[in-house]
This record gives sequence, C-alpha cells and structure tokens, in this order.
Amino acid sequence: MVFPLEELVKYQDNIYEVTVAASRRAFQMARIEDPEIEAHEGKVVSLAAQQVFDDRVTFKIEEQ
Repeated sequence: MVFPLEELVKYQDNIYEVTVAASRRAFQMARIEDPEIEAHEGKVVSLAAQQVFDDRVTFKIEEQ
C-alpha cells in the first residue's frame, strides 16, 4: 500500500489536522504492534493515513 495521495489531494479541510491525526495513529499502531501492519508490509504511516481517510479512525481538535 502506498500513501493515499488521491485522498490527500481531494481533502477539503485543514491538511495539517489530518496529517497530525495520521502521524499519531501510526505511532499508536507501532507501539501496540498491530497485526494489520504485517499485512501491509510494515508501512505504518500509509496504513494509518488510509484508516483516517476511510473514517475507521476519527479525530477531533481539542481547545486548550
């Protein structure tokens, strides 16, 4: 799986937010050794981004 550039180009909201969400999800997946990573040849970041774009992982911005 490659990084989902098509979804990134079509994304209409804040691109920084979705990038941070994918980055944090990739960190989570790497820490828990998610078995789905092996199915995607160890490409954690692209898998995390795909999960964010497919709405399998949701995120929200919290005000401080």
